[in-house]
Amino acid sequence: MRAFSSATAGPVFGHLLLGLLDLAAGVIALAWPGPTALVLVLIVAIWAFAGGFAEIFAGFGSGETAGTRAMFILAGLVSIAFGVVLFSRPDVGAVTLALLYGLFSLTSRIVMGIQARQTGHTLHSVTRDAA
Repeated sequence: MRAFSSATAGPVFGHLLLGLLDLAAGVIALAWPGPTALVLVLIVAIWAFAGGFAEIFAGFGSGETAGTRAMFILAGLVSIAFGVVLFSRPDVGAVTLALLYGLFSLTSRIVMGIQARQTGHTLHSVTRDAA
């Protein structure tokens, strides 16, 4: 839809190409779920590895307190270790990613609920105030 809502040809071609690539990726993921999960695990491993090094380098940045530097470096080391584990055991990594995503979703919902309760904002009061 976005491809045909633009007035110029450049964005039309780009959006159309991205839409077709997305559609092809979805079909491939449905046709071959095993290799798709492996590629997803490897992408997350690369992301964790690169992000870990970025956090370590950020820990050595100027102007940070010692505690902040230590947290950056610790988080970077944990991220690199996570990437190494995913690279070494991608089969276990897929299950681990599913569990971590589930735990993250559950934890974030609980934290959001606690924050909403503490501030007194509920979904009902937000929608009522918006109306």
